[in-house]
Amino acid sequence: MSKKNLFDNTEVAFALKSDAELDRAYFLFKMISIEPLVKIGTAMTNFALKAKLPVKSLIRATVFDHFCGGVSEADCSSVVNKMYTKRVCSVLDYSVEGKEEEEQFDEAMNRILEILDFVDQKEPIPYGVFKPTAFGRFALWQKKTEGKTLTKAEEEEWDRIEARFDRVCNKASDCNVALLIDSEESWMQGAADDLVANMMRKYNRDKAIIYNTLQLYRHDRLGYLKELHEDAKKHGYKIGMKIVRGAYMEKENERAQEHGYLSPICIDKQTTDDNFNTTLIYILNNIEDIDVFIGTHNEYSTLLAIETMEELGLEPYDPRIWFGQLYGMSDHISFNLAAAGYNVAKYLPFGPVRDVMPYLIRRAQENTSVAGQTSRELTLITRERKRRKLENES
Repeated sequence: MSKKNLFDNTEVAFALKSDAELDRAYFLFKMISIEPLVKIGTAMTNFALKAKLPVKSLIRATVFDHFCGGVSEADCSSVVNKMYTKRVCSVLDYSVEGKEEEEQFDEAMNRILEILDFVDQKEPIPYGVFKPTAFGRFALWQKKTEGKTLTKAEEEEWDRIEARFDRVCNKASDCNVALLIDSEESWMQGAADDLVANMMRKYNRDKAIIYNTLQLYRHDRLGYLKELHEDAKKHGYKIGMKIVRGAYMEKENERAQEHGYLSPICIDKQTTDDNFNTTLIYILNNIEDIDVFIGTHNEYSTLLAIETMEELGLEPYDPRIWFGQLYGMSDHISFNLAAAGYNVAKYLPFGPVRDVMPYLIRRAQENTSVAGQTSRELTLITRERKRRKLENES
């Protein structure tokens, strides 16, 4: 493919990292590459936090500062502004998970509303984001997805979830900030799909403000997108869609086996890649109807998007097309893409150290399990350290 060397420039990729930050990144990915160490470290960290041992400052100085922007949205400002000097935007992701009480759901909604206020009129932060389960109980999302009859109390509870969704989507529309609604496990996603589609019909009349997320390790998702596309054409609204490969593979396969149904997950990695790439091309060929946020750390998929955009005569800076990676990972993709003129945003998680730990643990586990991810990071960091050493010696 053309432009295959686009991501090789480590000077551009790590321009914002000091030598000390580069050394810390090398140390972190070296530790993450050792699977038993990740398991032991996870257990020890969970124990230390539960026992209220003084480990927060250690976590903050290492893994937290590498993968997160800060403890509050204001705390993220220095990272946001620094990345924007290289044309890389930010998506502030309040990464507090696993709440189950009504007051906590209202609190989560209010935090999202505050974040939308914070990012209003801020060019470096073009998106807001939240997860459906931030606004309601897991069990209720599942029951609704399964099509079971809700009790009167559950109906009222569901009405409150819909009201929270509508309030946040209305705020995003008022602020003219696009809103990425993240995906859930398949046994909860059906209800989320229906609710997000309702929000699109209401708020995406003129432009894509509300985005759903497709996890394309699921073999049924392209079919769902095509059905939604037909509905959008019929009812006259724009689709906003973030596409990713997916984050719950082991959990999905285990549950399918346990309950005796066909797993919704593609049979292997290559099938997932093919599904992602086919969906990507479908969207770009229908860009008049579908705005896209391409969430990928995969070089081939990114190059495929660039090549397809060129074939279709789409400009790199087309406002309907954005690329996204997680903060602390794949800087060689993000910063080289931005330097070439493409729209790029880093997912920038933030929140209290204790509350963000589930997110950080998942990042460590994913880097251990995803083939080649950690070794690629280590190779690039090593190359840049050598380049700087030679530069300093000359």
